This record gives sequence, C-alpha cells and structure tokens, in this order.
Amino acid sequence: MNFMDLAKTRFSTRKFTAQPLEEEKLSQILEAGKFAPTAKNQQPQKIYIIRSQEKLHQLNQLTRCIYGAGTVLLVAYDDNLDWDNPMEEHVSSGEVDAAIVAAHMMMEATELGIGSVWVGWFPPTRTAKALGLPANIKPVMLLPLGYTADTFQPSPMHNQYREASAIVAEL
Repeated sequence: MNFMDLAKTRFSTRKFTAQPLEEEKLSQILEAGKFAPTAKNQQPQKIYIIRSQEKLHQLNQLTRCIYGAGTVLLVAYDDNLDWDNPMEEHVSSGEVDAAIVAAHMMMEATELGIGSVWVGWFPPTRTAKALGLPANIKPVMLLPLGYTADTFQPSPMHNQYREASAIVAEL
C-alpha cells in the first residue's frame, strides 16, 4: 500500500474486539515509532505499554476513551531530553516529537490491520501520578490499539476535509 492509500485508510477505532494484539505486531508498531524524526534527533519520547487489567482499569477511571482496547500505549516525552529552542524561551520540542512518534506508530498499526485512536481527552498530570511516572516524564497522548470490532464504523466525519484553499496559503 502506498502512503496516500495508507493515510486515507486509517481511521479512529472506538470499539475493539477482545482479540489480543500479537507481540510481533506490537514490536513492529513500536519500531515504527523508533524511526520517527525528532528535533535534533534527541529522541525524548518515552512509550509505556499498558496491558494489565489493573492499569487498564486505572486508565478507564481517568478517561472514557480506551474503548475496550486490551493494549494502550501512553506516549510521553522526557523533559530532560527534549530540545529547547535557543531563539525563544519556553519553546521546546517534546510534545511535537512525541506526536510525530505517535503518528508513525498509528500508520504502522493501520498497515498491519490494527485499529488505533489518538486520545488526548485525558488528564496528563493525574495520569502520570496514577501510573507512578517520574516528574520529568510528560504524557502527551494515549494510543489504544487492537482489532476493530466488526460492528464499528468510522465516524461520518472521517471523510470530510476542508478545502486546500482554507488550510494552505502562500506568503
């Protein structure tokens, strides 16, 4: 599948089956994140695999957006490792780097026939505390992964896009 077909095929899965995600596929998804570009190649990303019933229950107490996935990746960054922009104070790369890593993993999941959904609707600080993460680790998003339920259909908005003229401008 070429990239444009892959990009058009991917959608947000909001209902997963109970079928576990195979270790080989999870490894491939994680490897795709490893190859994502980061600012100055500092690689501040930190990815936590959450699969235990106890940890999934904790996440379900913090957000309703796990959708029954048996595997959830918490994508974060280490604020001791992210790149600080020397041209402007308080501008760093951590969130963007983590987002690029997550996008690579979502696209690899799609290529492998694995459903995923980008979840930003969760409290990062409370989640870090609940999971016992160190203070320098900053959660950016959750990535539930698994097999999409046969009864699930992508959102009707999935194929609605703004016109290029509304989002692209030449200066």
